[in-house]
Amino acid sequence: MRIGLLTEGGYPYVSGDARLWCDRLVRGLGQHEFDLYALSRTRRQEDEGLLPLPPHVSRVRTAPLWTAEENGTTYGRRARRRFAESYGELAAVLYAGPGATGAEGSTGATGAEGPHRSTGAGGADGVGGPTGAGGEEAAGGSGAGSGSLADRFGTALRALAELARDEGGLVGALRSDTAVRALERACRAPGALATARGARVPDLLVVAAHLERALRPLSLDWYGGDGLGAADLCHATAGGPAALAGLLAGHFFGVPLLVTEYGVQLRSHYLASGPDVANPAVRAPLAAFHGRLAAEVYRRAAIITPGNAHARRWQERCGADRARIRTVHPGMAADRFTEVGEAPDRADPDMLVWVGRIEPTKDLMSLLHAFAEIRKEEPKARLRIVGAPAGPEGAAYLGHCRALAAQLFPDEAEGVHAVGDNPVAFEEIGGPEAPTLADAYASGAVVVLSSVVEGFPVGLVEAMFCGRATVSTDVGAVVEVIGGTGLVVPPRNPRALAQACVTLLRDPERRERLGAAARARALELFTVEQNVAAFDSIYLEIVSHCPVRRVVLDQAGEPLPFAVPAEAHMPGRWTGPAARVAHRAGPGWAPGGSTRPTPVRATPLAAPEGAR
Repeated sequence: MRIGLLTEGGYPYVSGDARLWCDRLVRGLGQHEFDLYALSRTRRQEDEGLLPLPPHVSRVRTAPLWTAEENGTTYGRRARRRFAESYGELAAVLYAGPGATGAEGSTGATGAEGPHRSTGAGGADGVGGPTGAGGEEAAGGSGAGSGSLADRFGTALRALAELARDEGGLVGALRSDTAVRALERACRAPGALATARGARVPDLLVVAAHLERALRPLSLDWYGGDGLGAADLCHATAGGPAALAGLLAGHFFGVPLLVTEYGVQLRSHYLASGPDVANPAVRAPLAAFHGRLAAEVYRRAAIITPGNAHARRWQERCGADRARIRTVHPGMAADRFTEVGEAPDRADPDMLVWVGRIEPTKDLMSLLHAFAEIRKEEPKARLRIVGAPAGPEGAAYLGHCRALAAQLFPDEAEGVHAVGDNPVAFEEIGGPEAPTLADAYASGAVVVLSSVVEGFPVGLVEAMFCGRATVSTDVGAVVEVIGGTGLVVPPRNPRALAQACVTLLRDPERRERLGAAARARALELFTVEQNVAAFDSIYLEIVSHCPVRRVVLDQAGEPLPFAVPAEAHMPGRWTGPAARVAHRAGPGWAPGGSTRPTPVRATPLAAPEGAR
């Protein structure tokens, strides 16, 4: 089948998010044909170029999110009226307060103060699931009724997309005074969010600029019959703008959409837009936009694949239907850890190891304080911190950690260690003590994770591949990953962390049992092979409900036998036209030869002849 892979800020660029995961997925599914549609985030990312691509990638089309390219489109009077009506409706939904019509069926945006803190849906890192705009709870997947804010938001998006198709790109219109005036009317309207009523012109300009950036996929030339319209399904590797492109493919051509989120973009937006970034008059409408866009994507997607239960809870709170959610854990390469995992354990029985990127969220300060408690119980214990700082903030944090270690553990007295031998070592991968990542894990009897915020704990899975017993803090997807194969303690609790480490240091037989169980669990759940097989099955499941209606020709122009999966031709009433339209598009989004790829930069849609 033909897959339109939609990415944002990552694959197929050399650097960025989800780069390795997408590359492994594409290479592992050589029986399918892939077209790549990539949104870049920075000029540097584009300048670094693309990864080498396998031959079954037919084309690569790119577009920037960091800059907007105008095509000089000038709207006539009718087009300007259409834009004012559609954008005005979108603005009215974003600024609607809790008493607005349909608010009880709202989607998933938070109130102006950002995400609520709880220990429920958000997991142990302290960030709770989203609530409805203005503070009401999300619909929880039941869907909004006719006339709800959810339906109005989707209708406004579709109207803007159709305007871009009929008249040309929206870049200029989204930056125009008309857009700013629409935002101003919406925030001054009766019943608008109280936190947004005091918005000034600079605030409105910031909101307009952000919306223009987020809505750039509406103006791209990706949706023709030779683009996403020719795909058998769209696979968005993130929510947000990438998934918006998939919604448009479903709207114009009925192409089904699969959405994968290993890190929930809505949550990332909330965390990145705190009070120190923008004032409430800006944060409120932008939180509403991202929440309602996420909910619209979840409502219209054929299947949603979160990477863990933490992400799944966010999606369900935003209205995703549980029946269409399939948890697919990230796939990681296990072969580089095979030698360590299957070899006899020769690690220093007194050594604790921490491996990862050094940054404040890893909470190495608590780990050092915990190690001070460990030394009181086990004077021979040692700690290796292996990793490089993440940017300038990480470098500064590393300096603080080194200073704390020097303060907590001054040069040891002779008799325990040699004079000048500090029990805490800071190292990087590639050094003489840790030439490879596997060597770093192999050197420790116990691997420690001390984070206060964590998505999917990659380092924890790597330690499991190496057959190591672990002590982890209860954040993100840690409990889901570790199962019963390691010890888990509350975050920011050095005493509990110390007690768990001492327990394992004193019990080598238990360490061995936990390490063996951890490796078996990781090989069963978290390998590349498991990930690729899961997505191959999901692709076929989607196609079986959305039959492919195309003929694939070979190089001679003859029909190619077996080019379309057999599931695409299965008989039954559930594959009929009515069922197909309902499943592929959902209510309100009804549809109106392979060569090596050459990257094509997307351009804003040009106005049709005679449309200006």
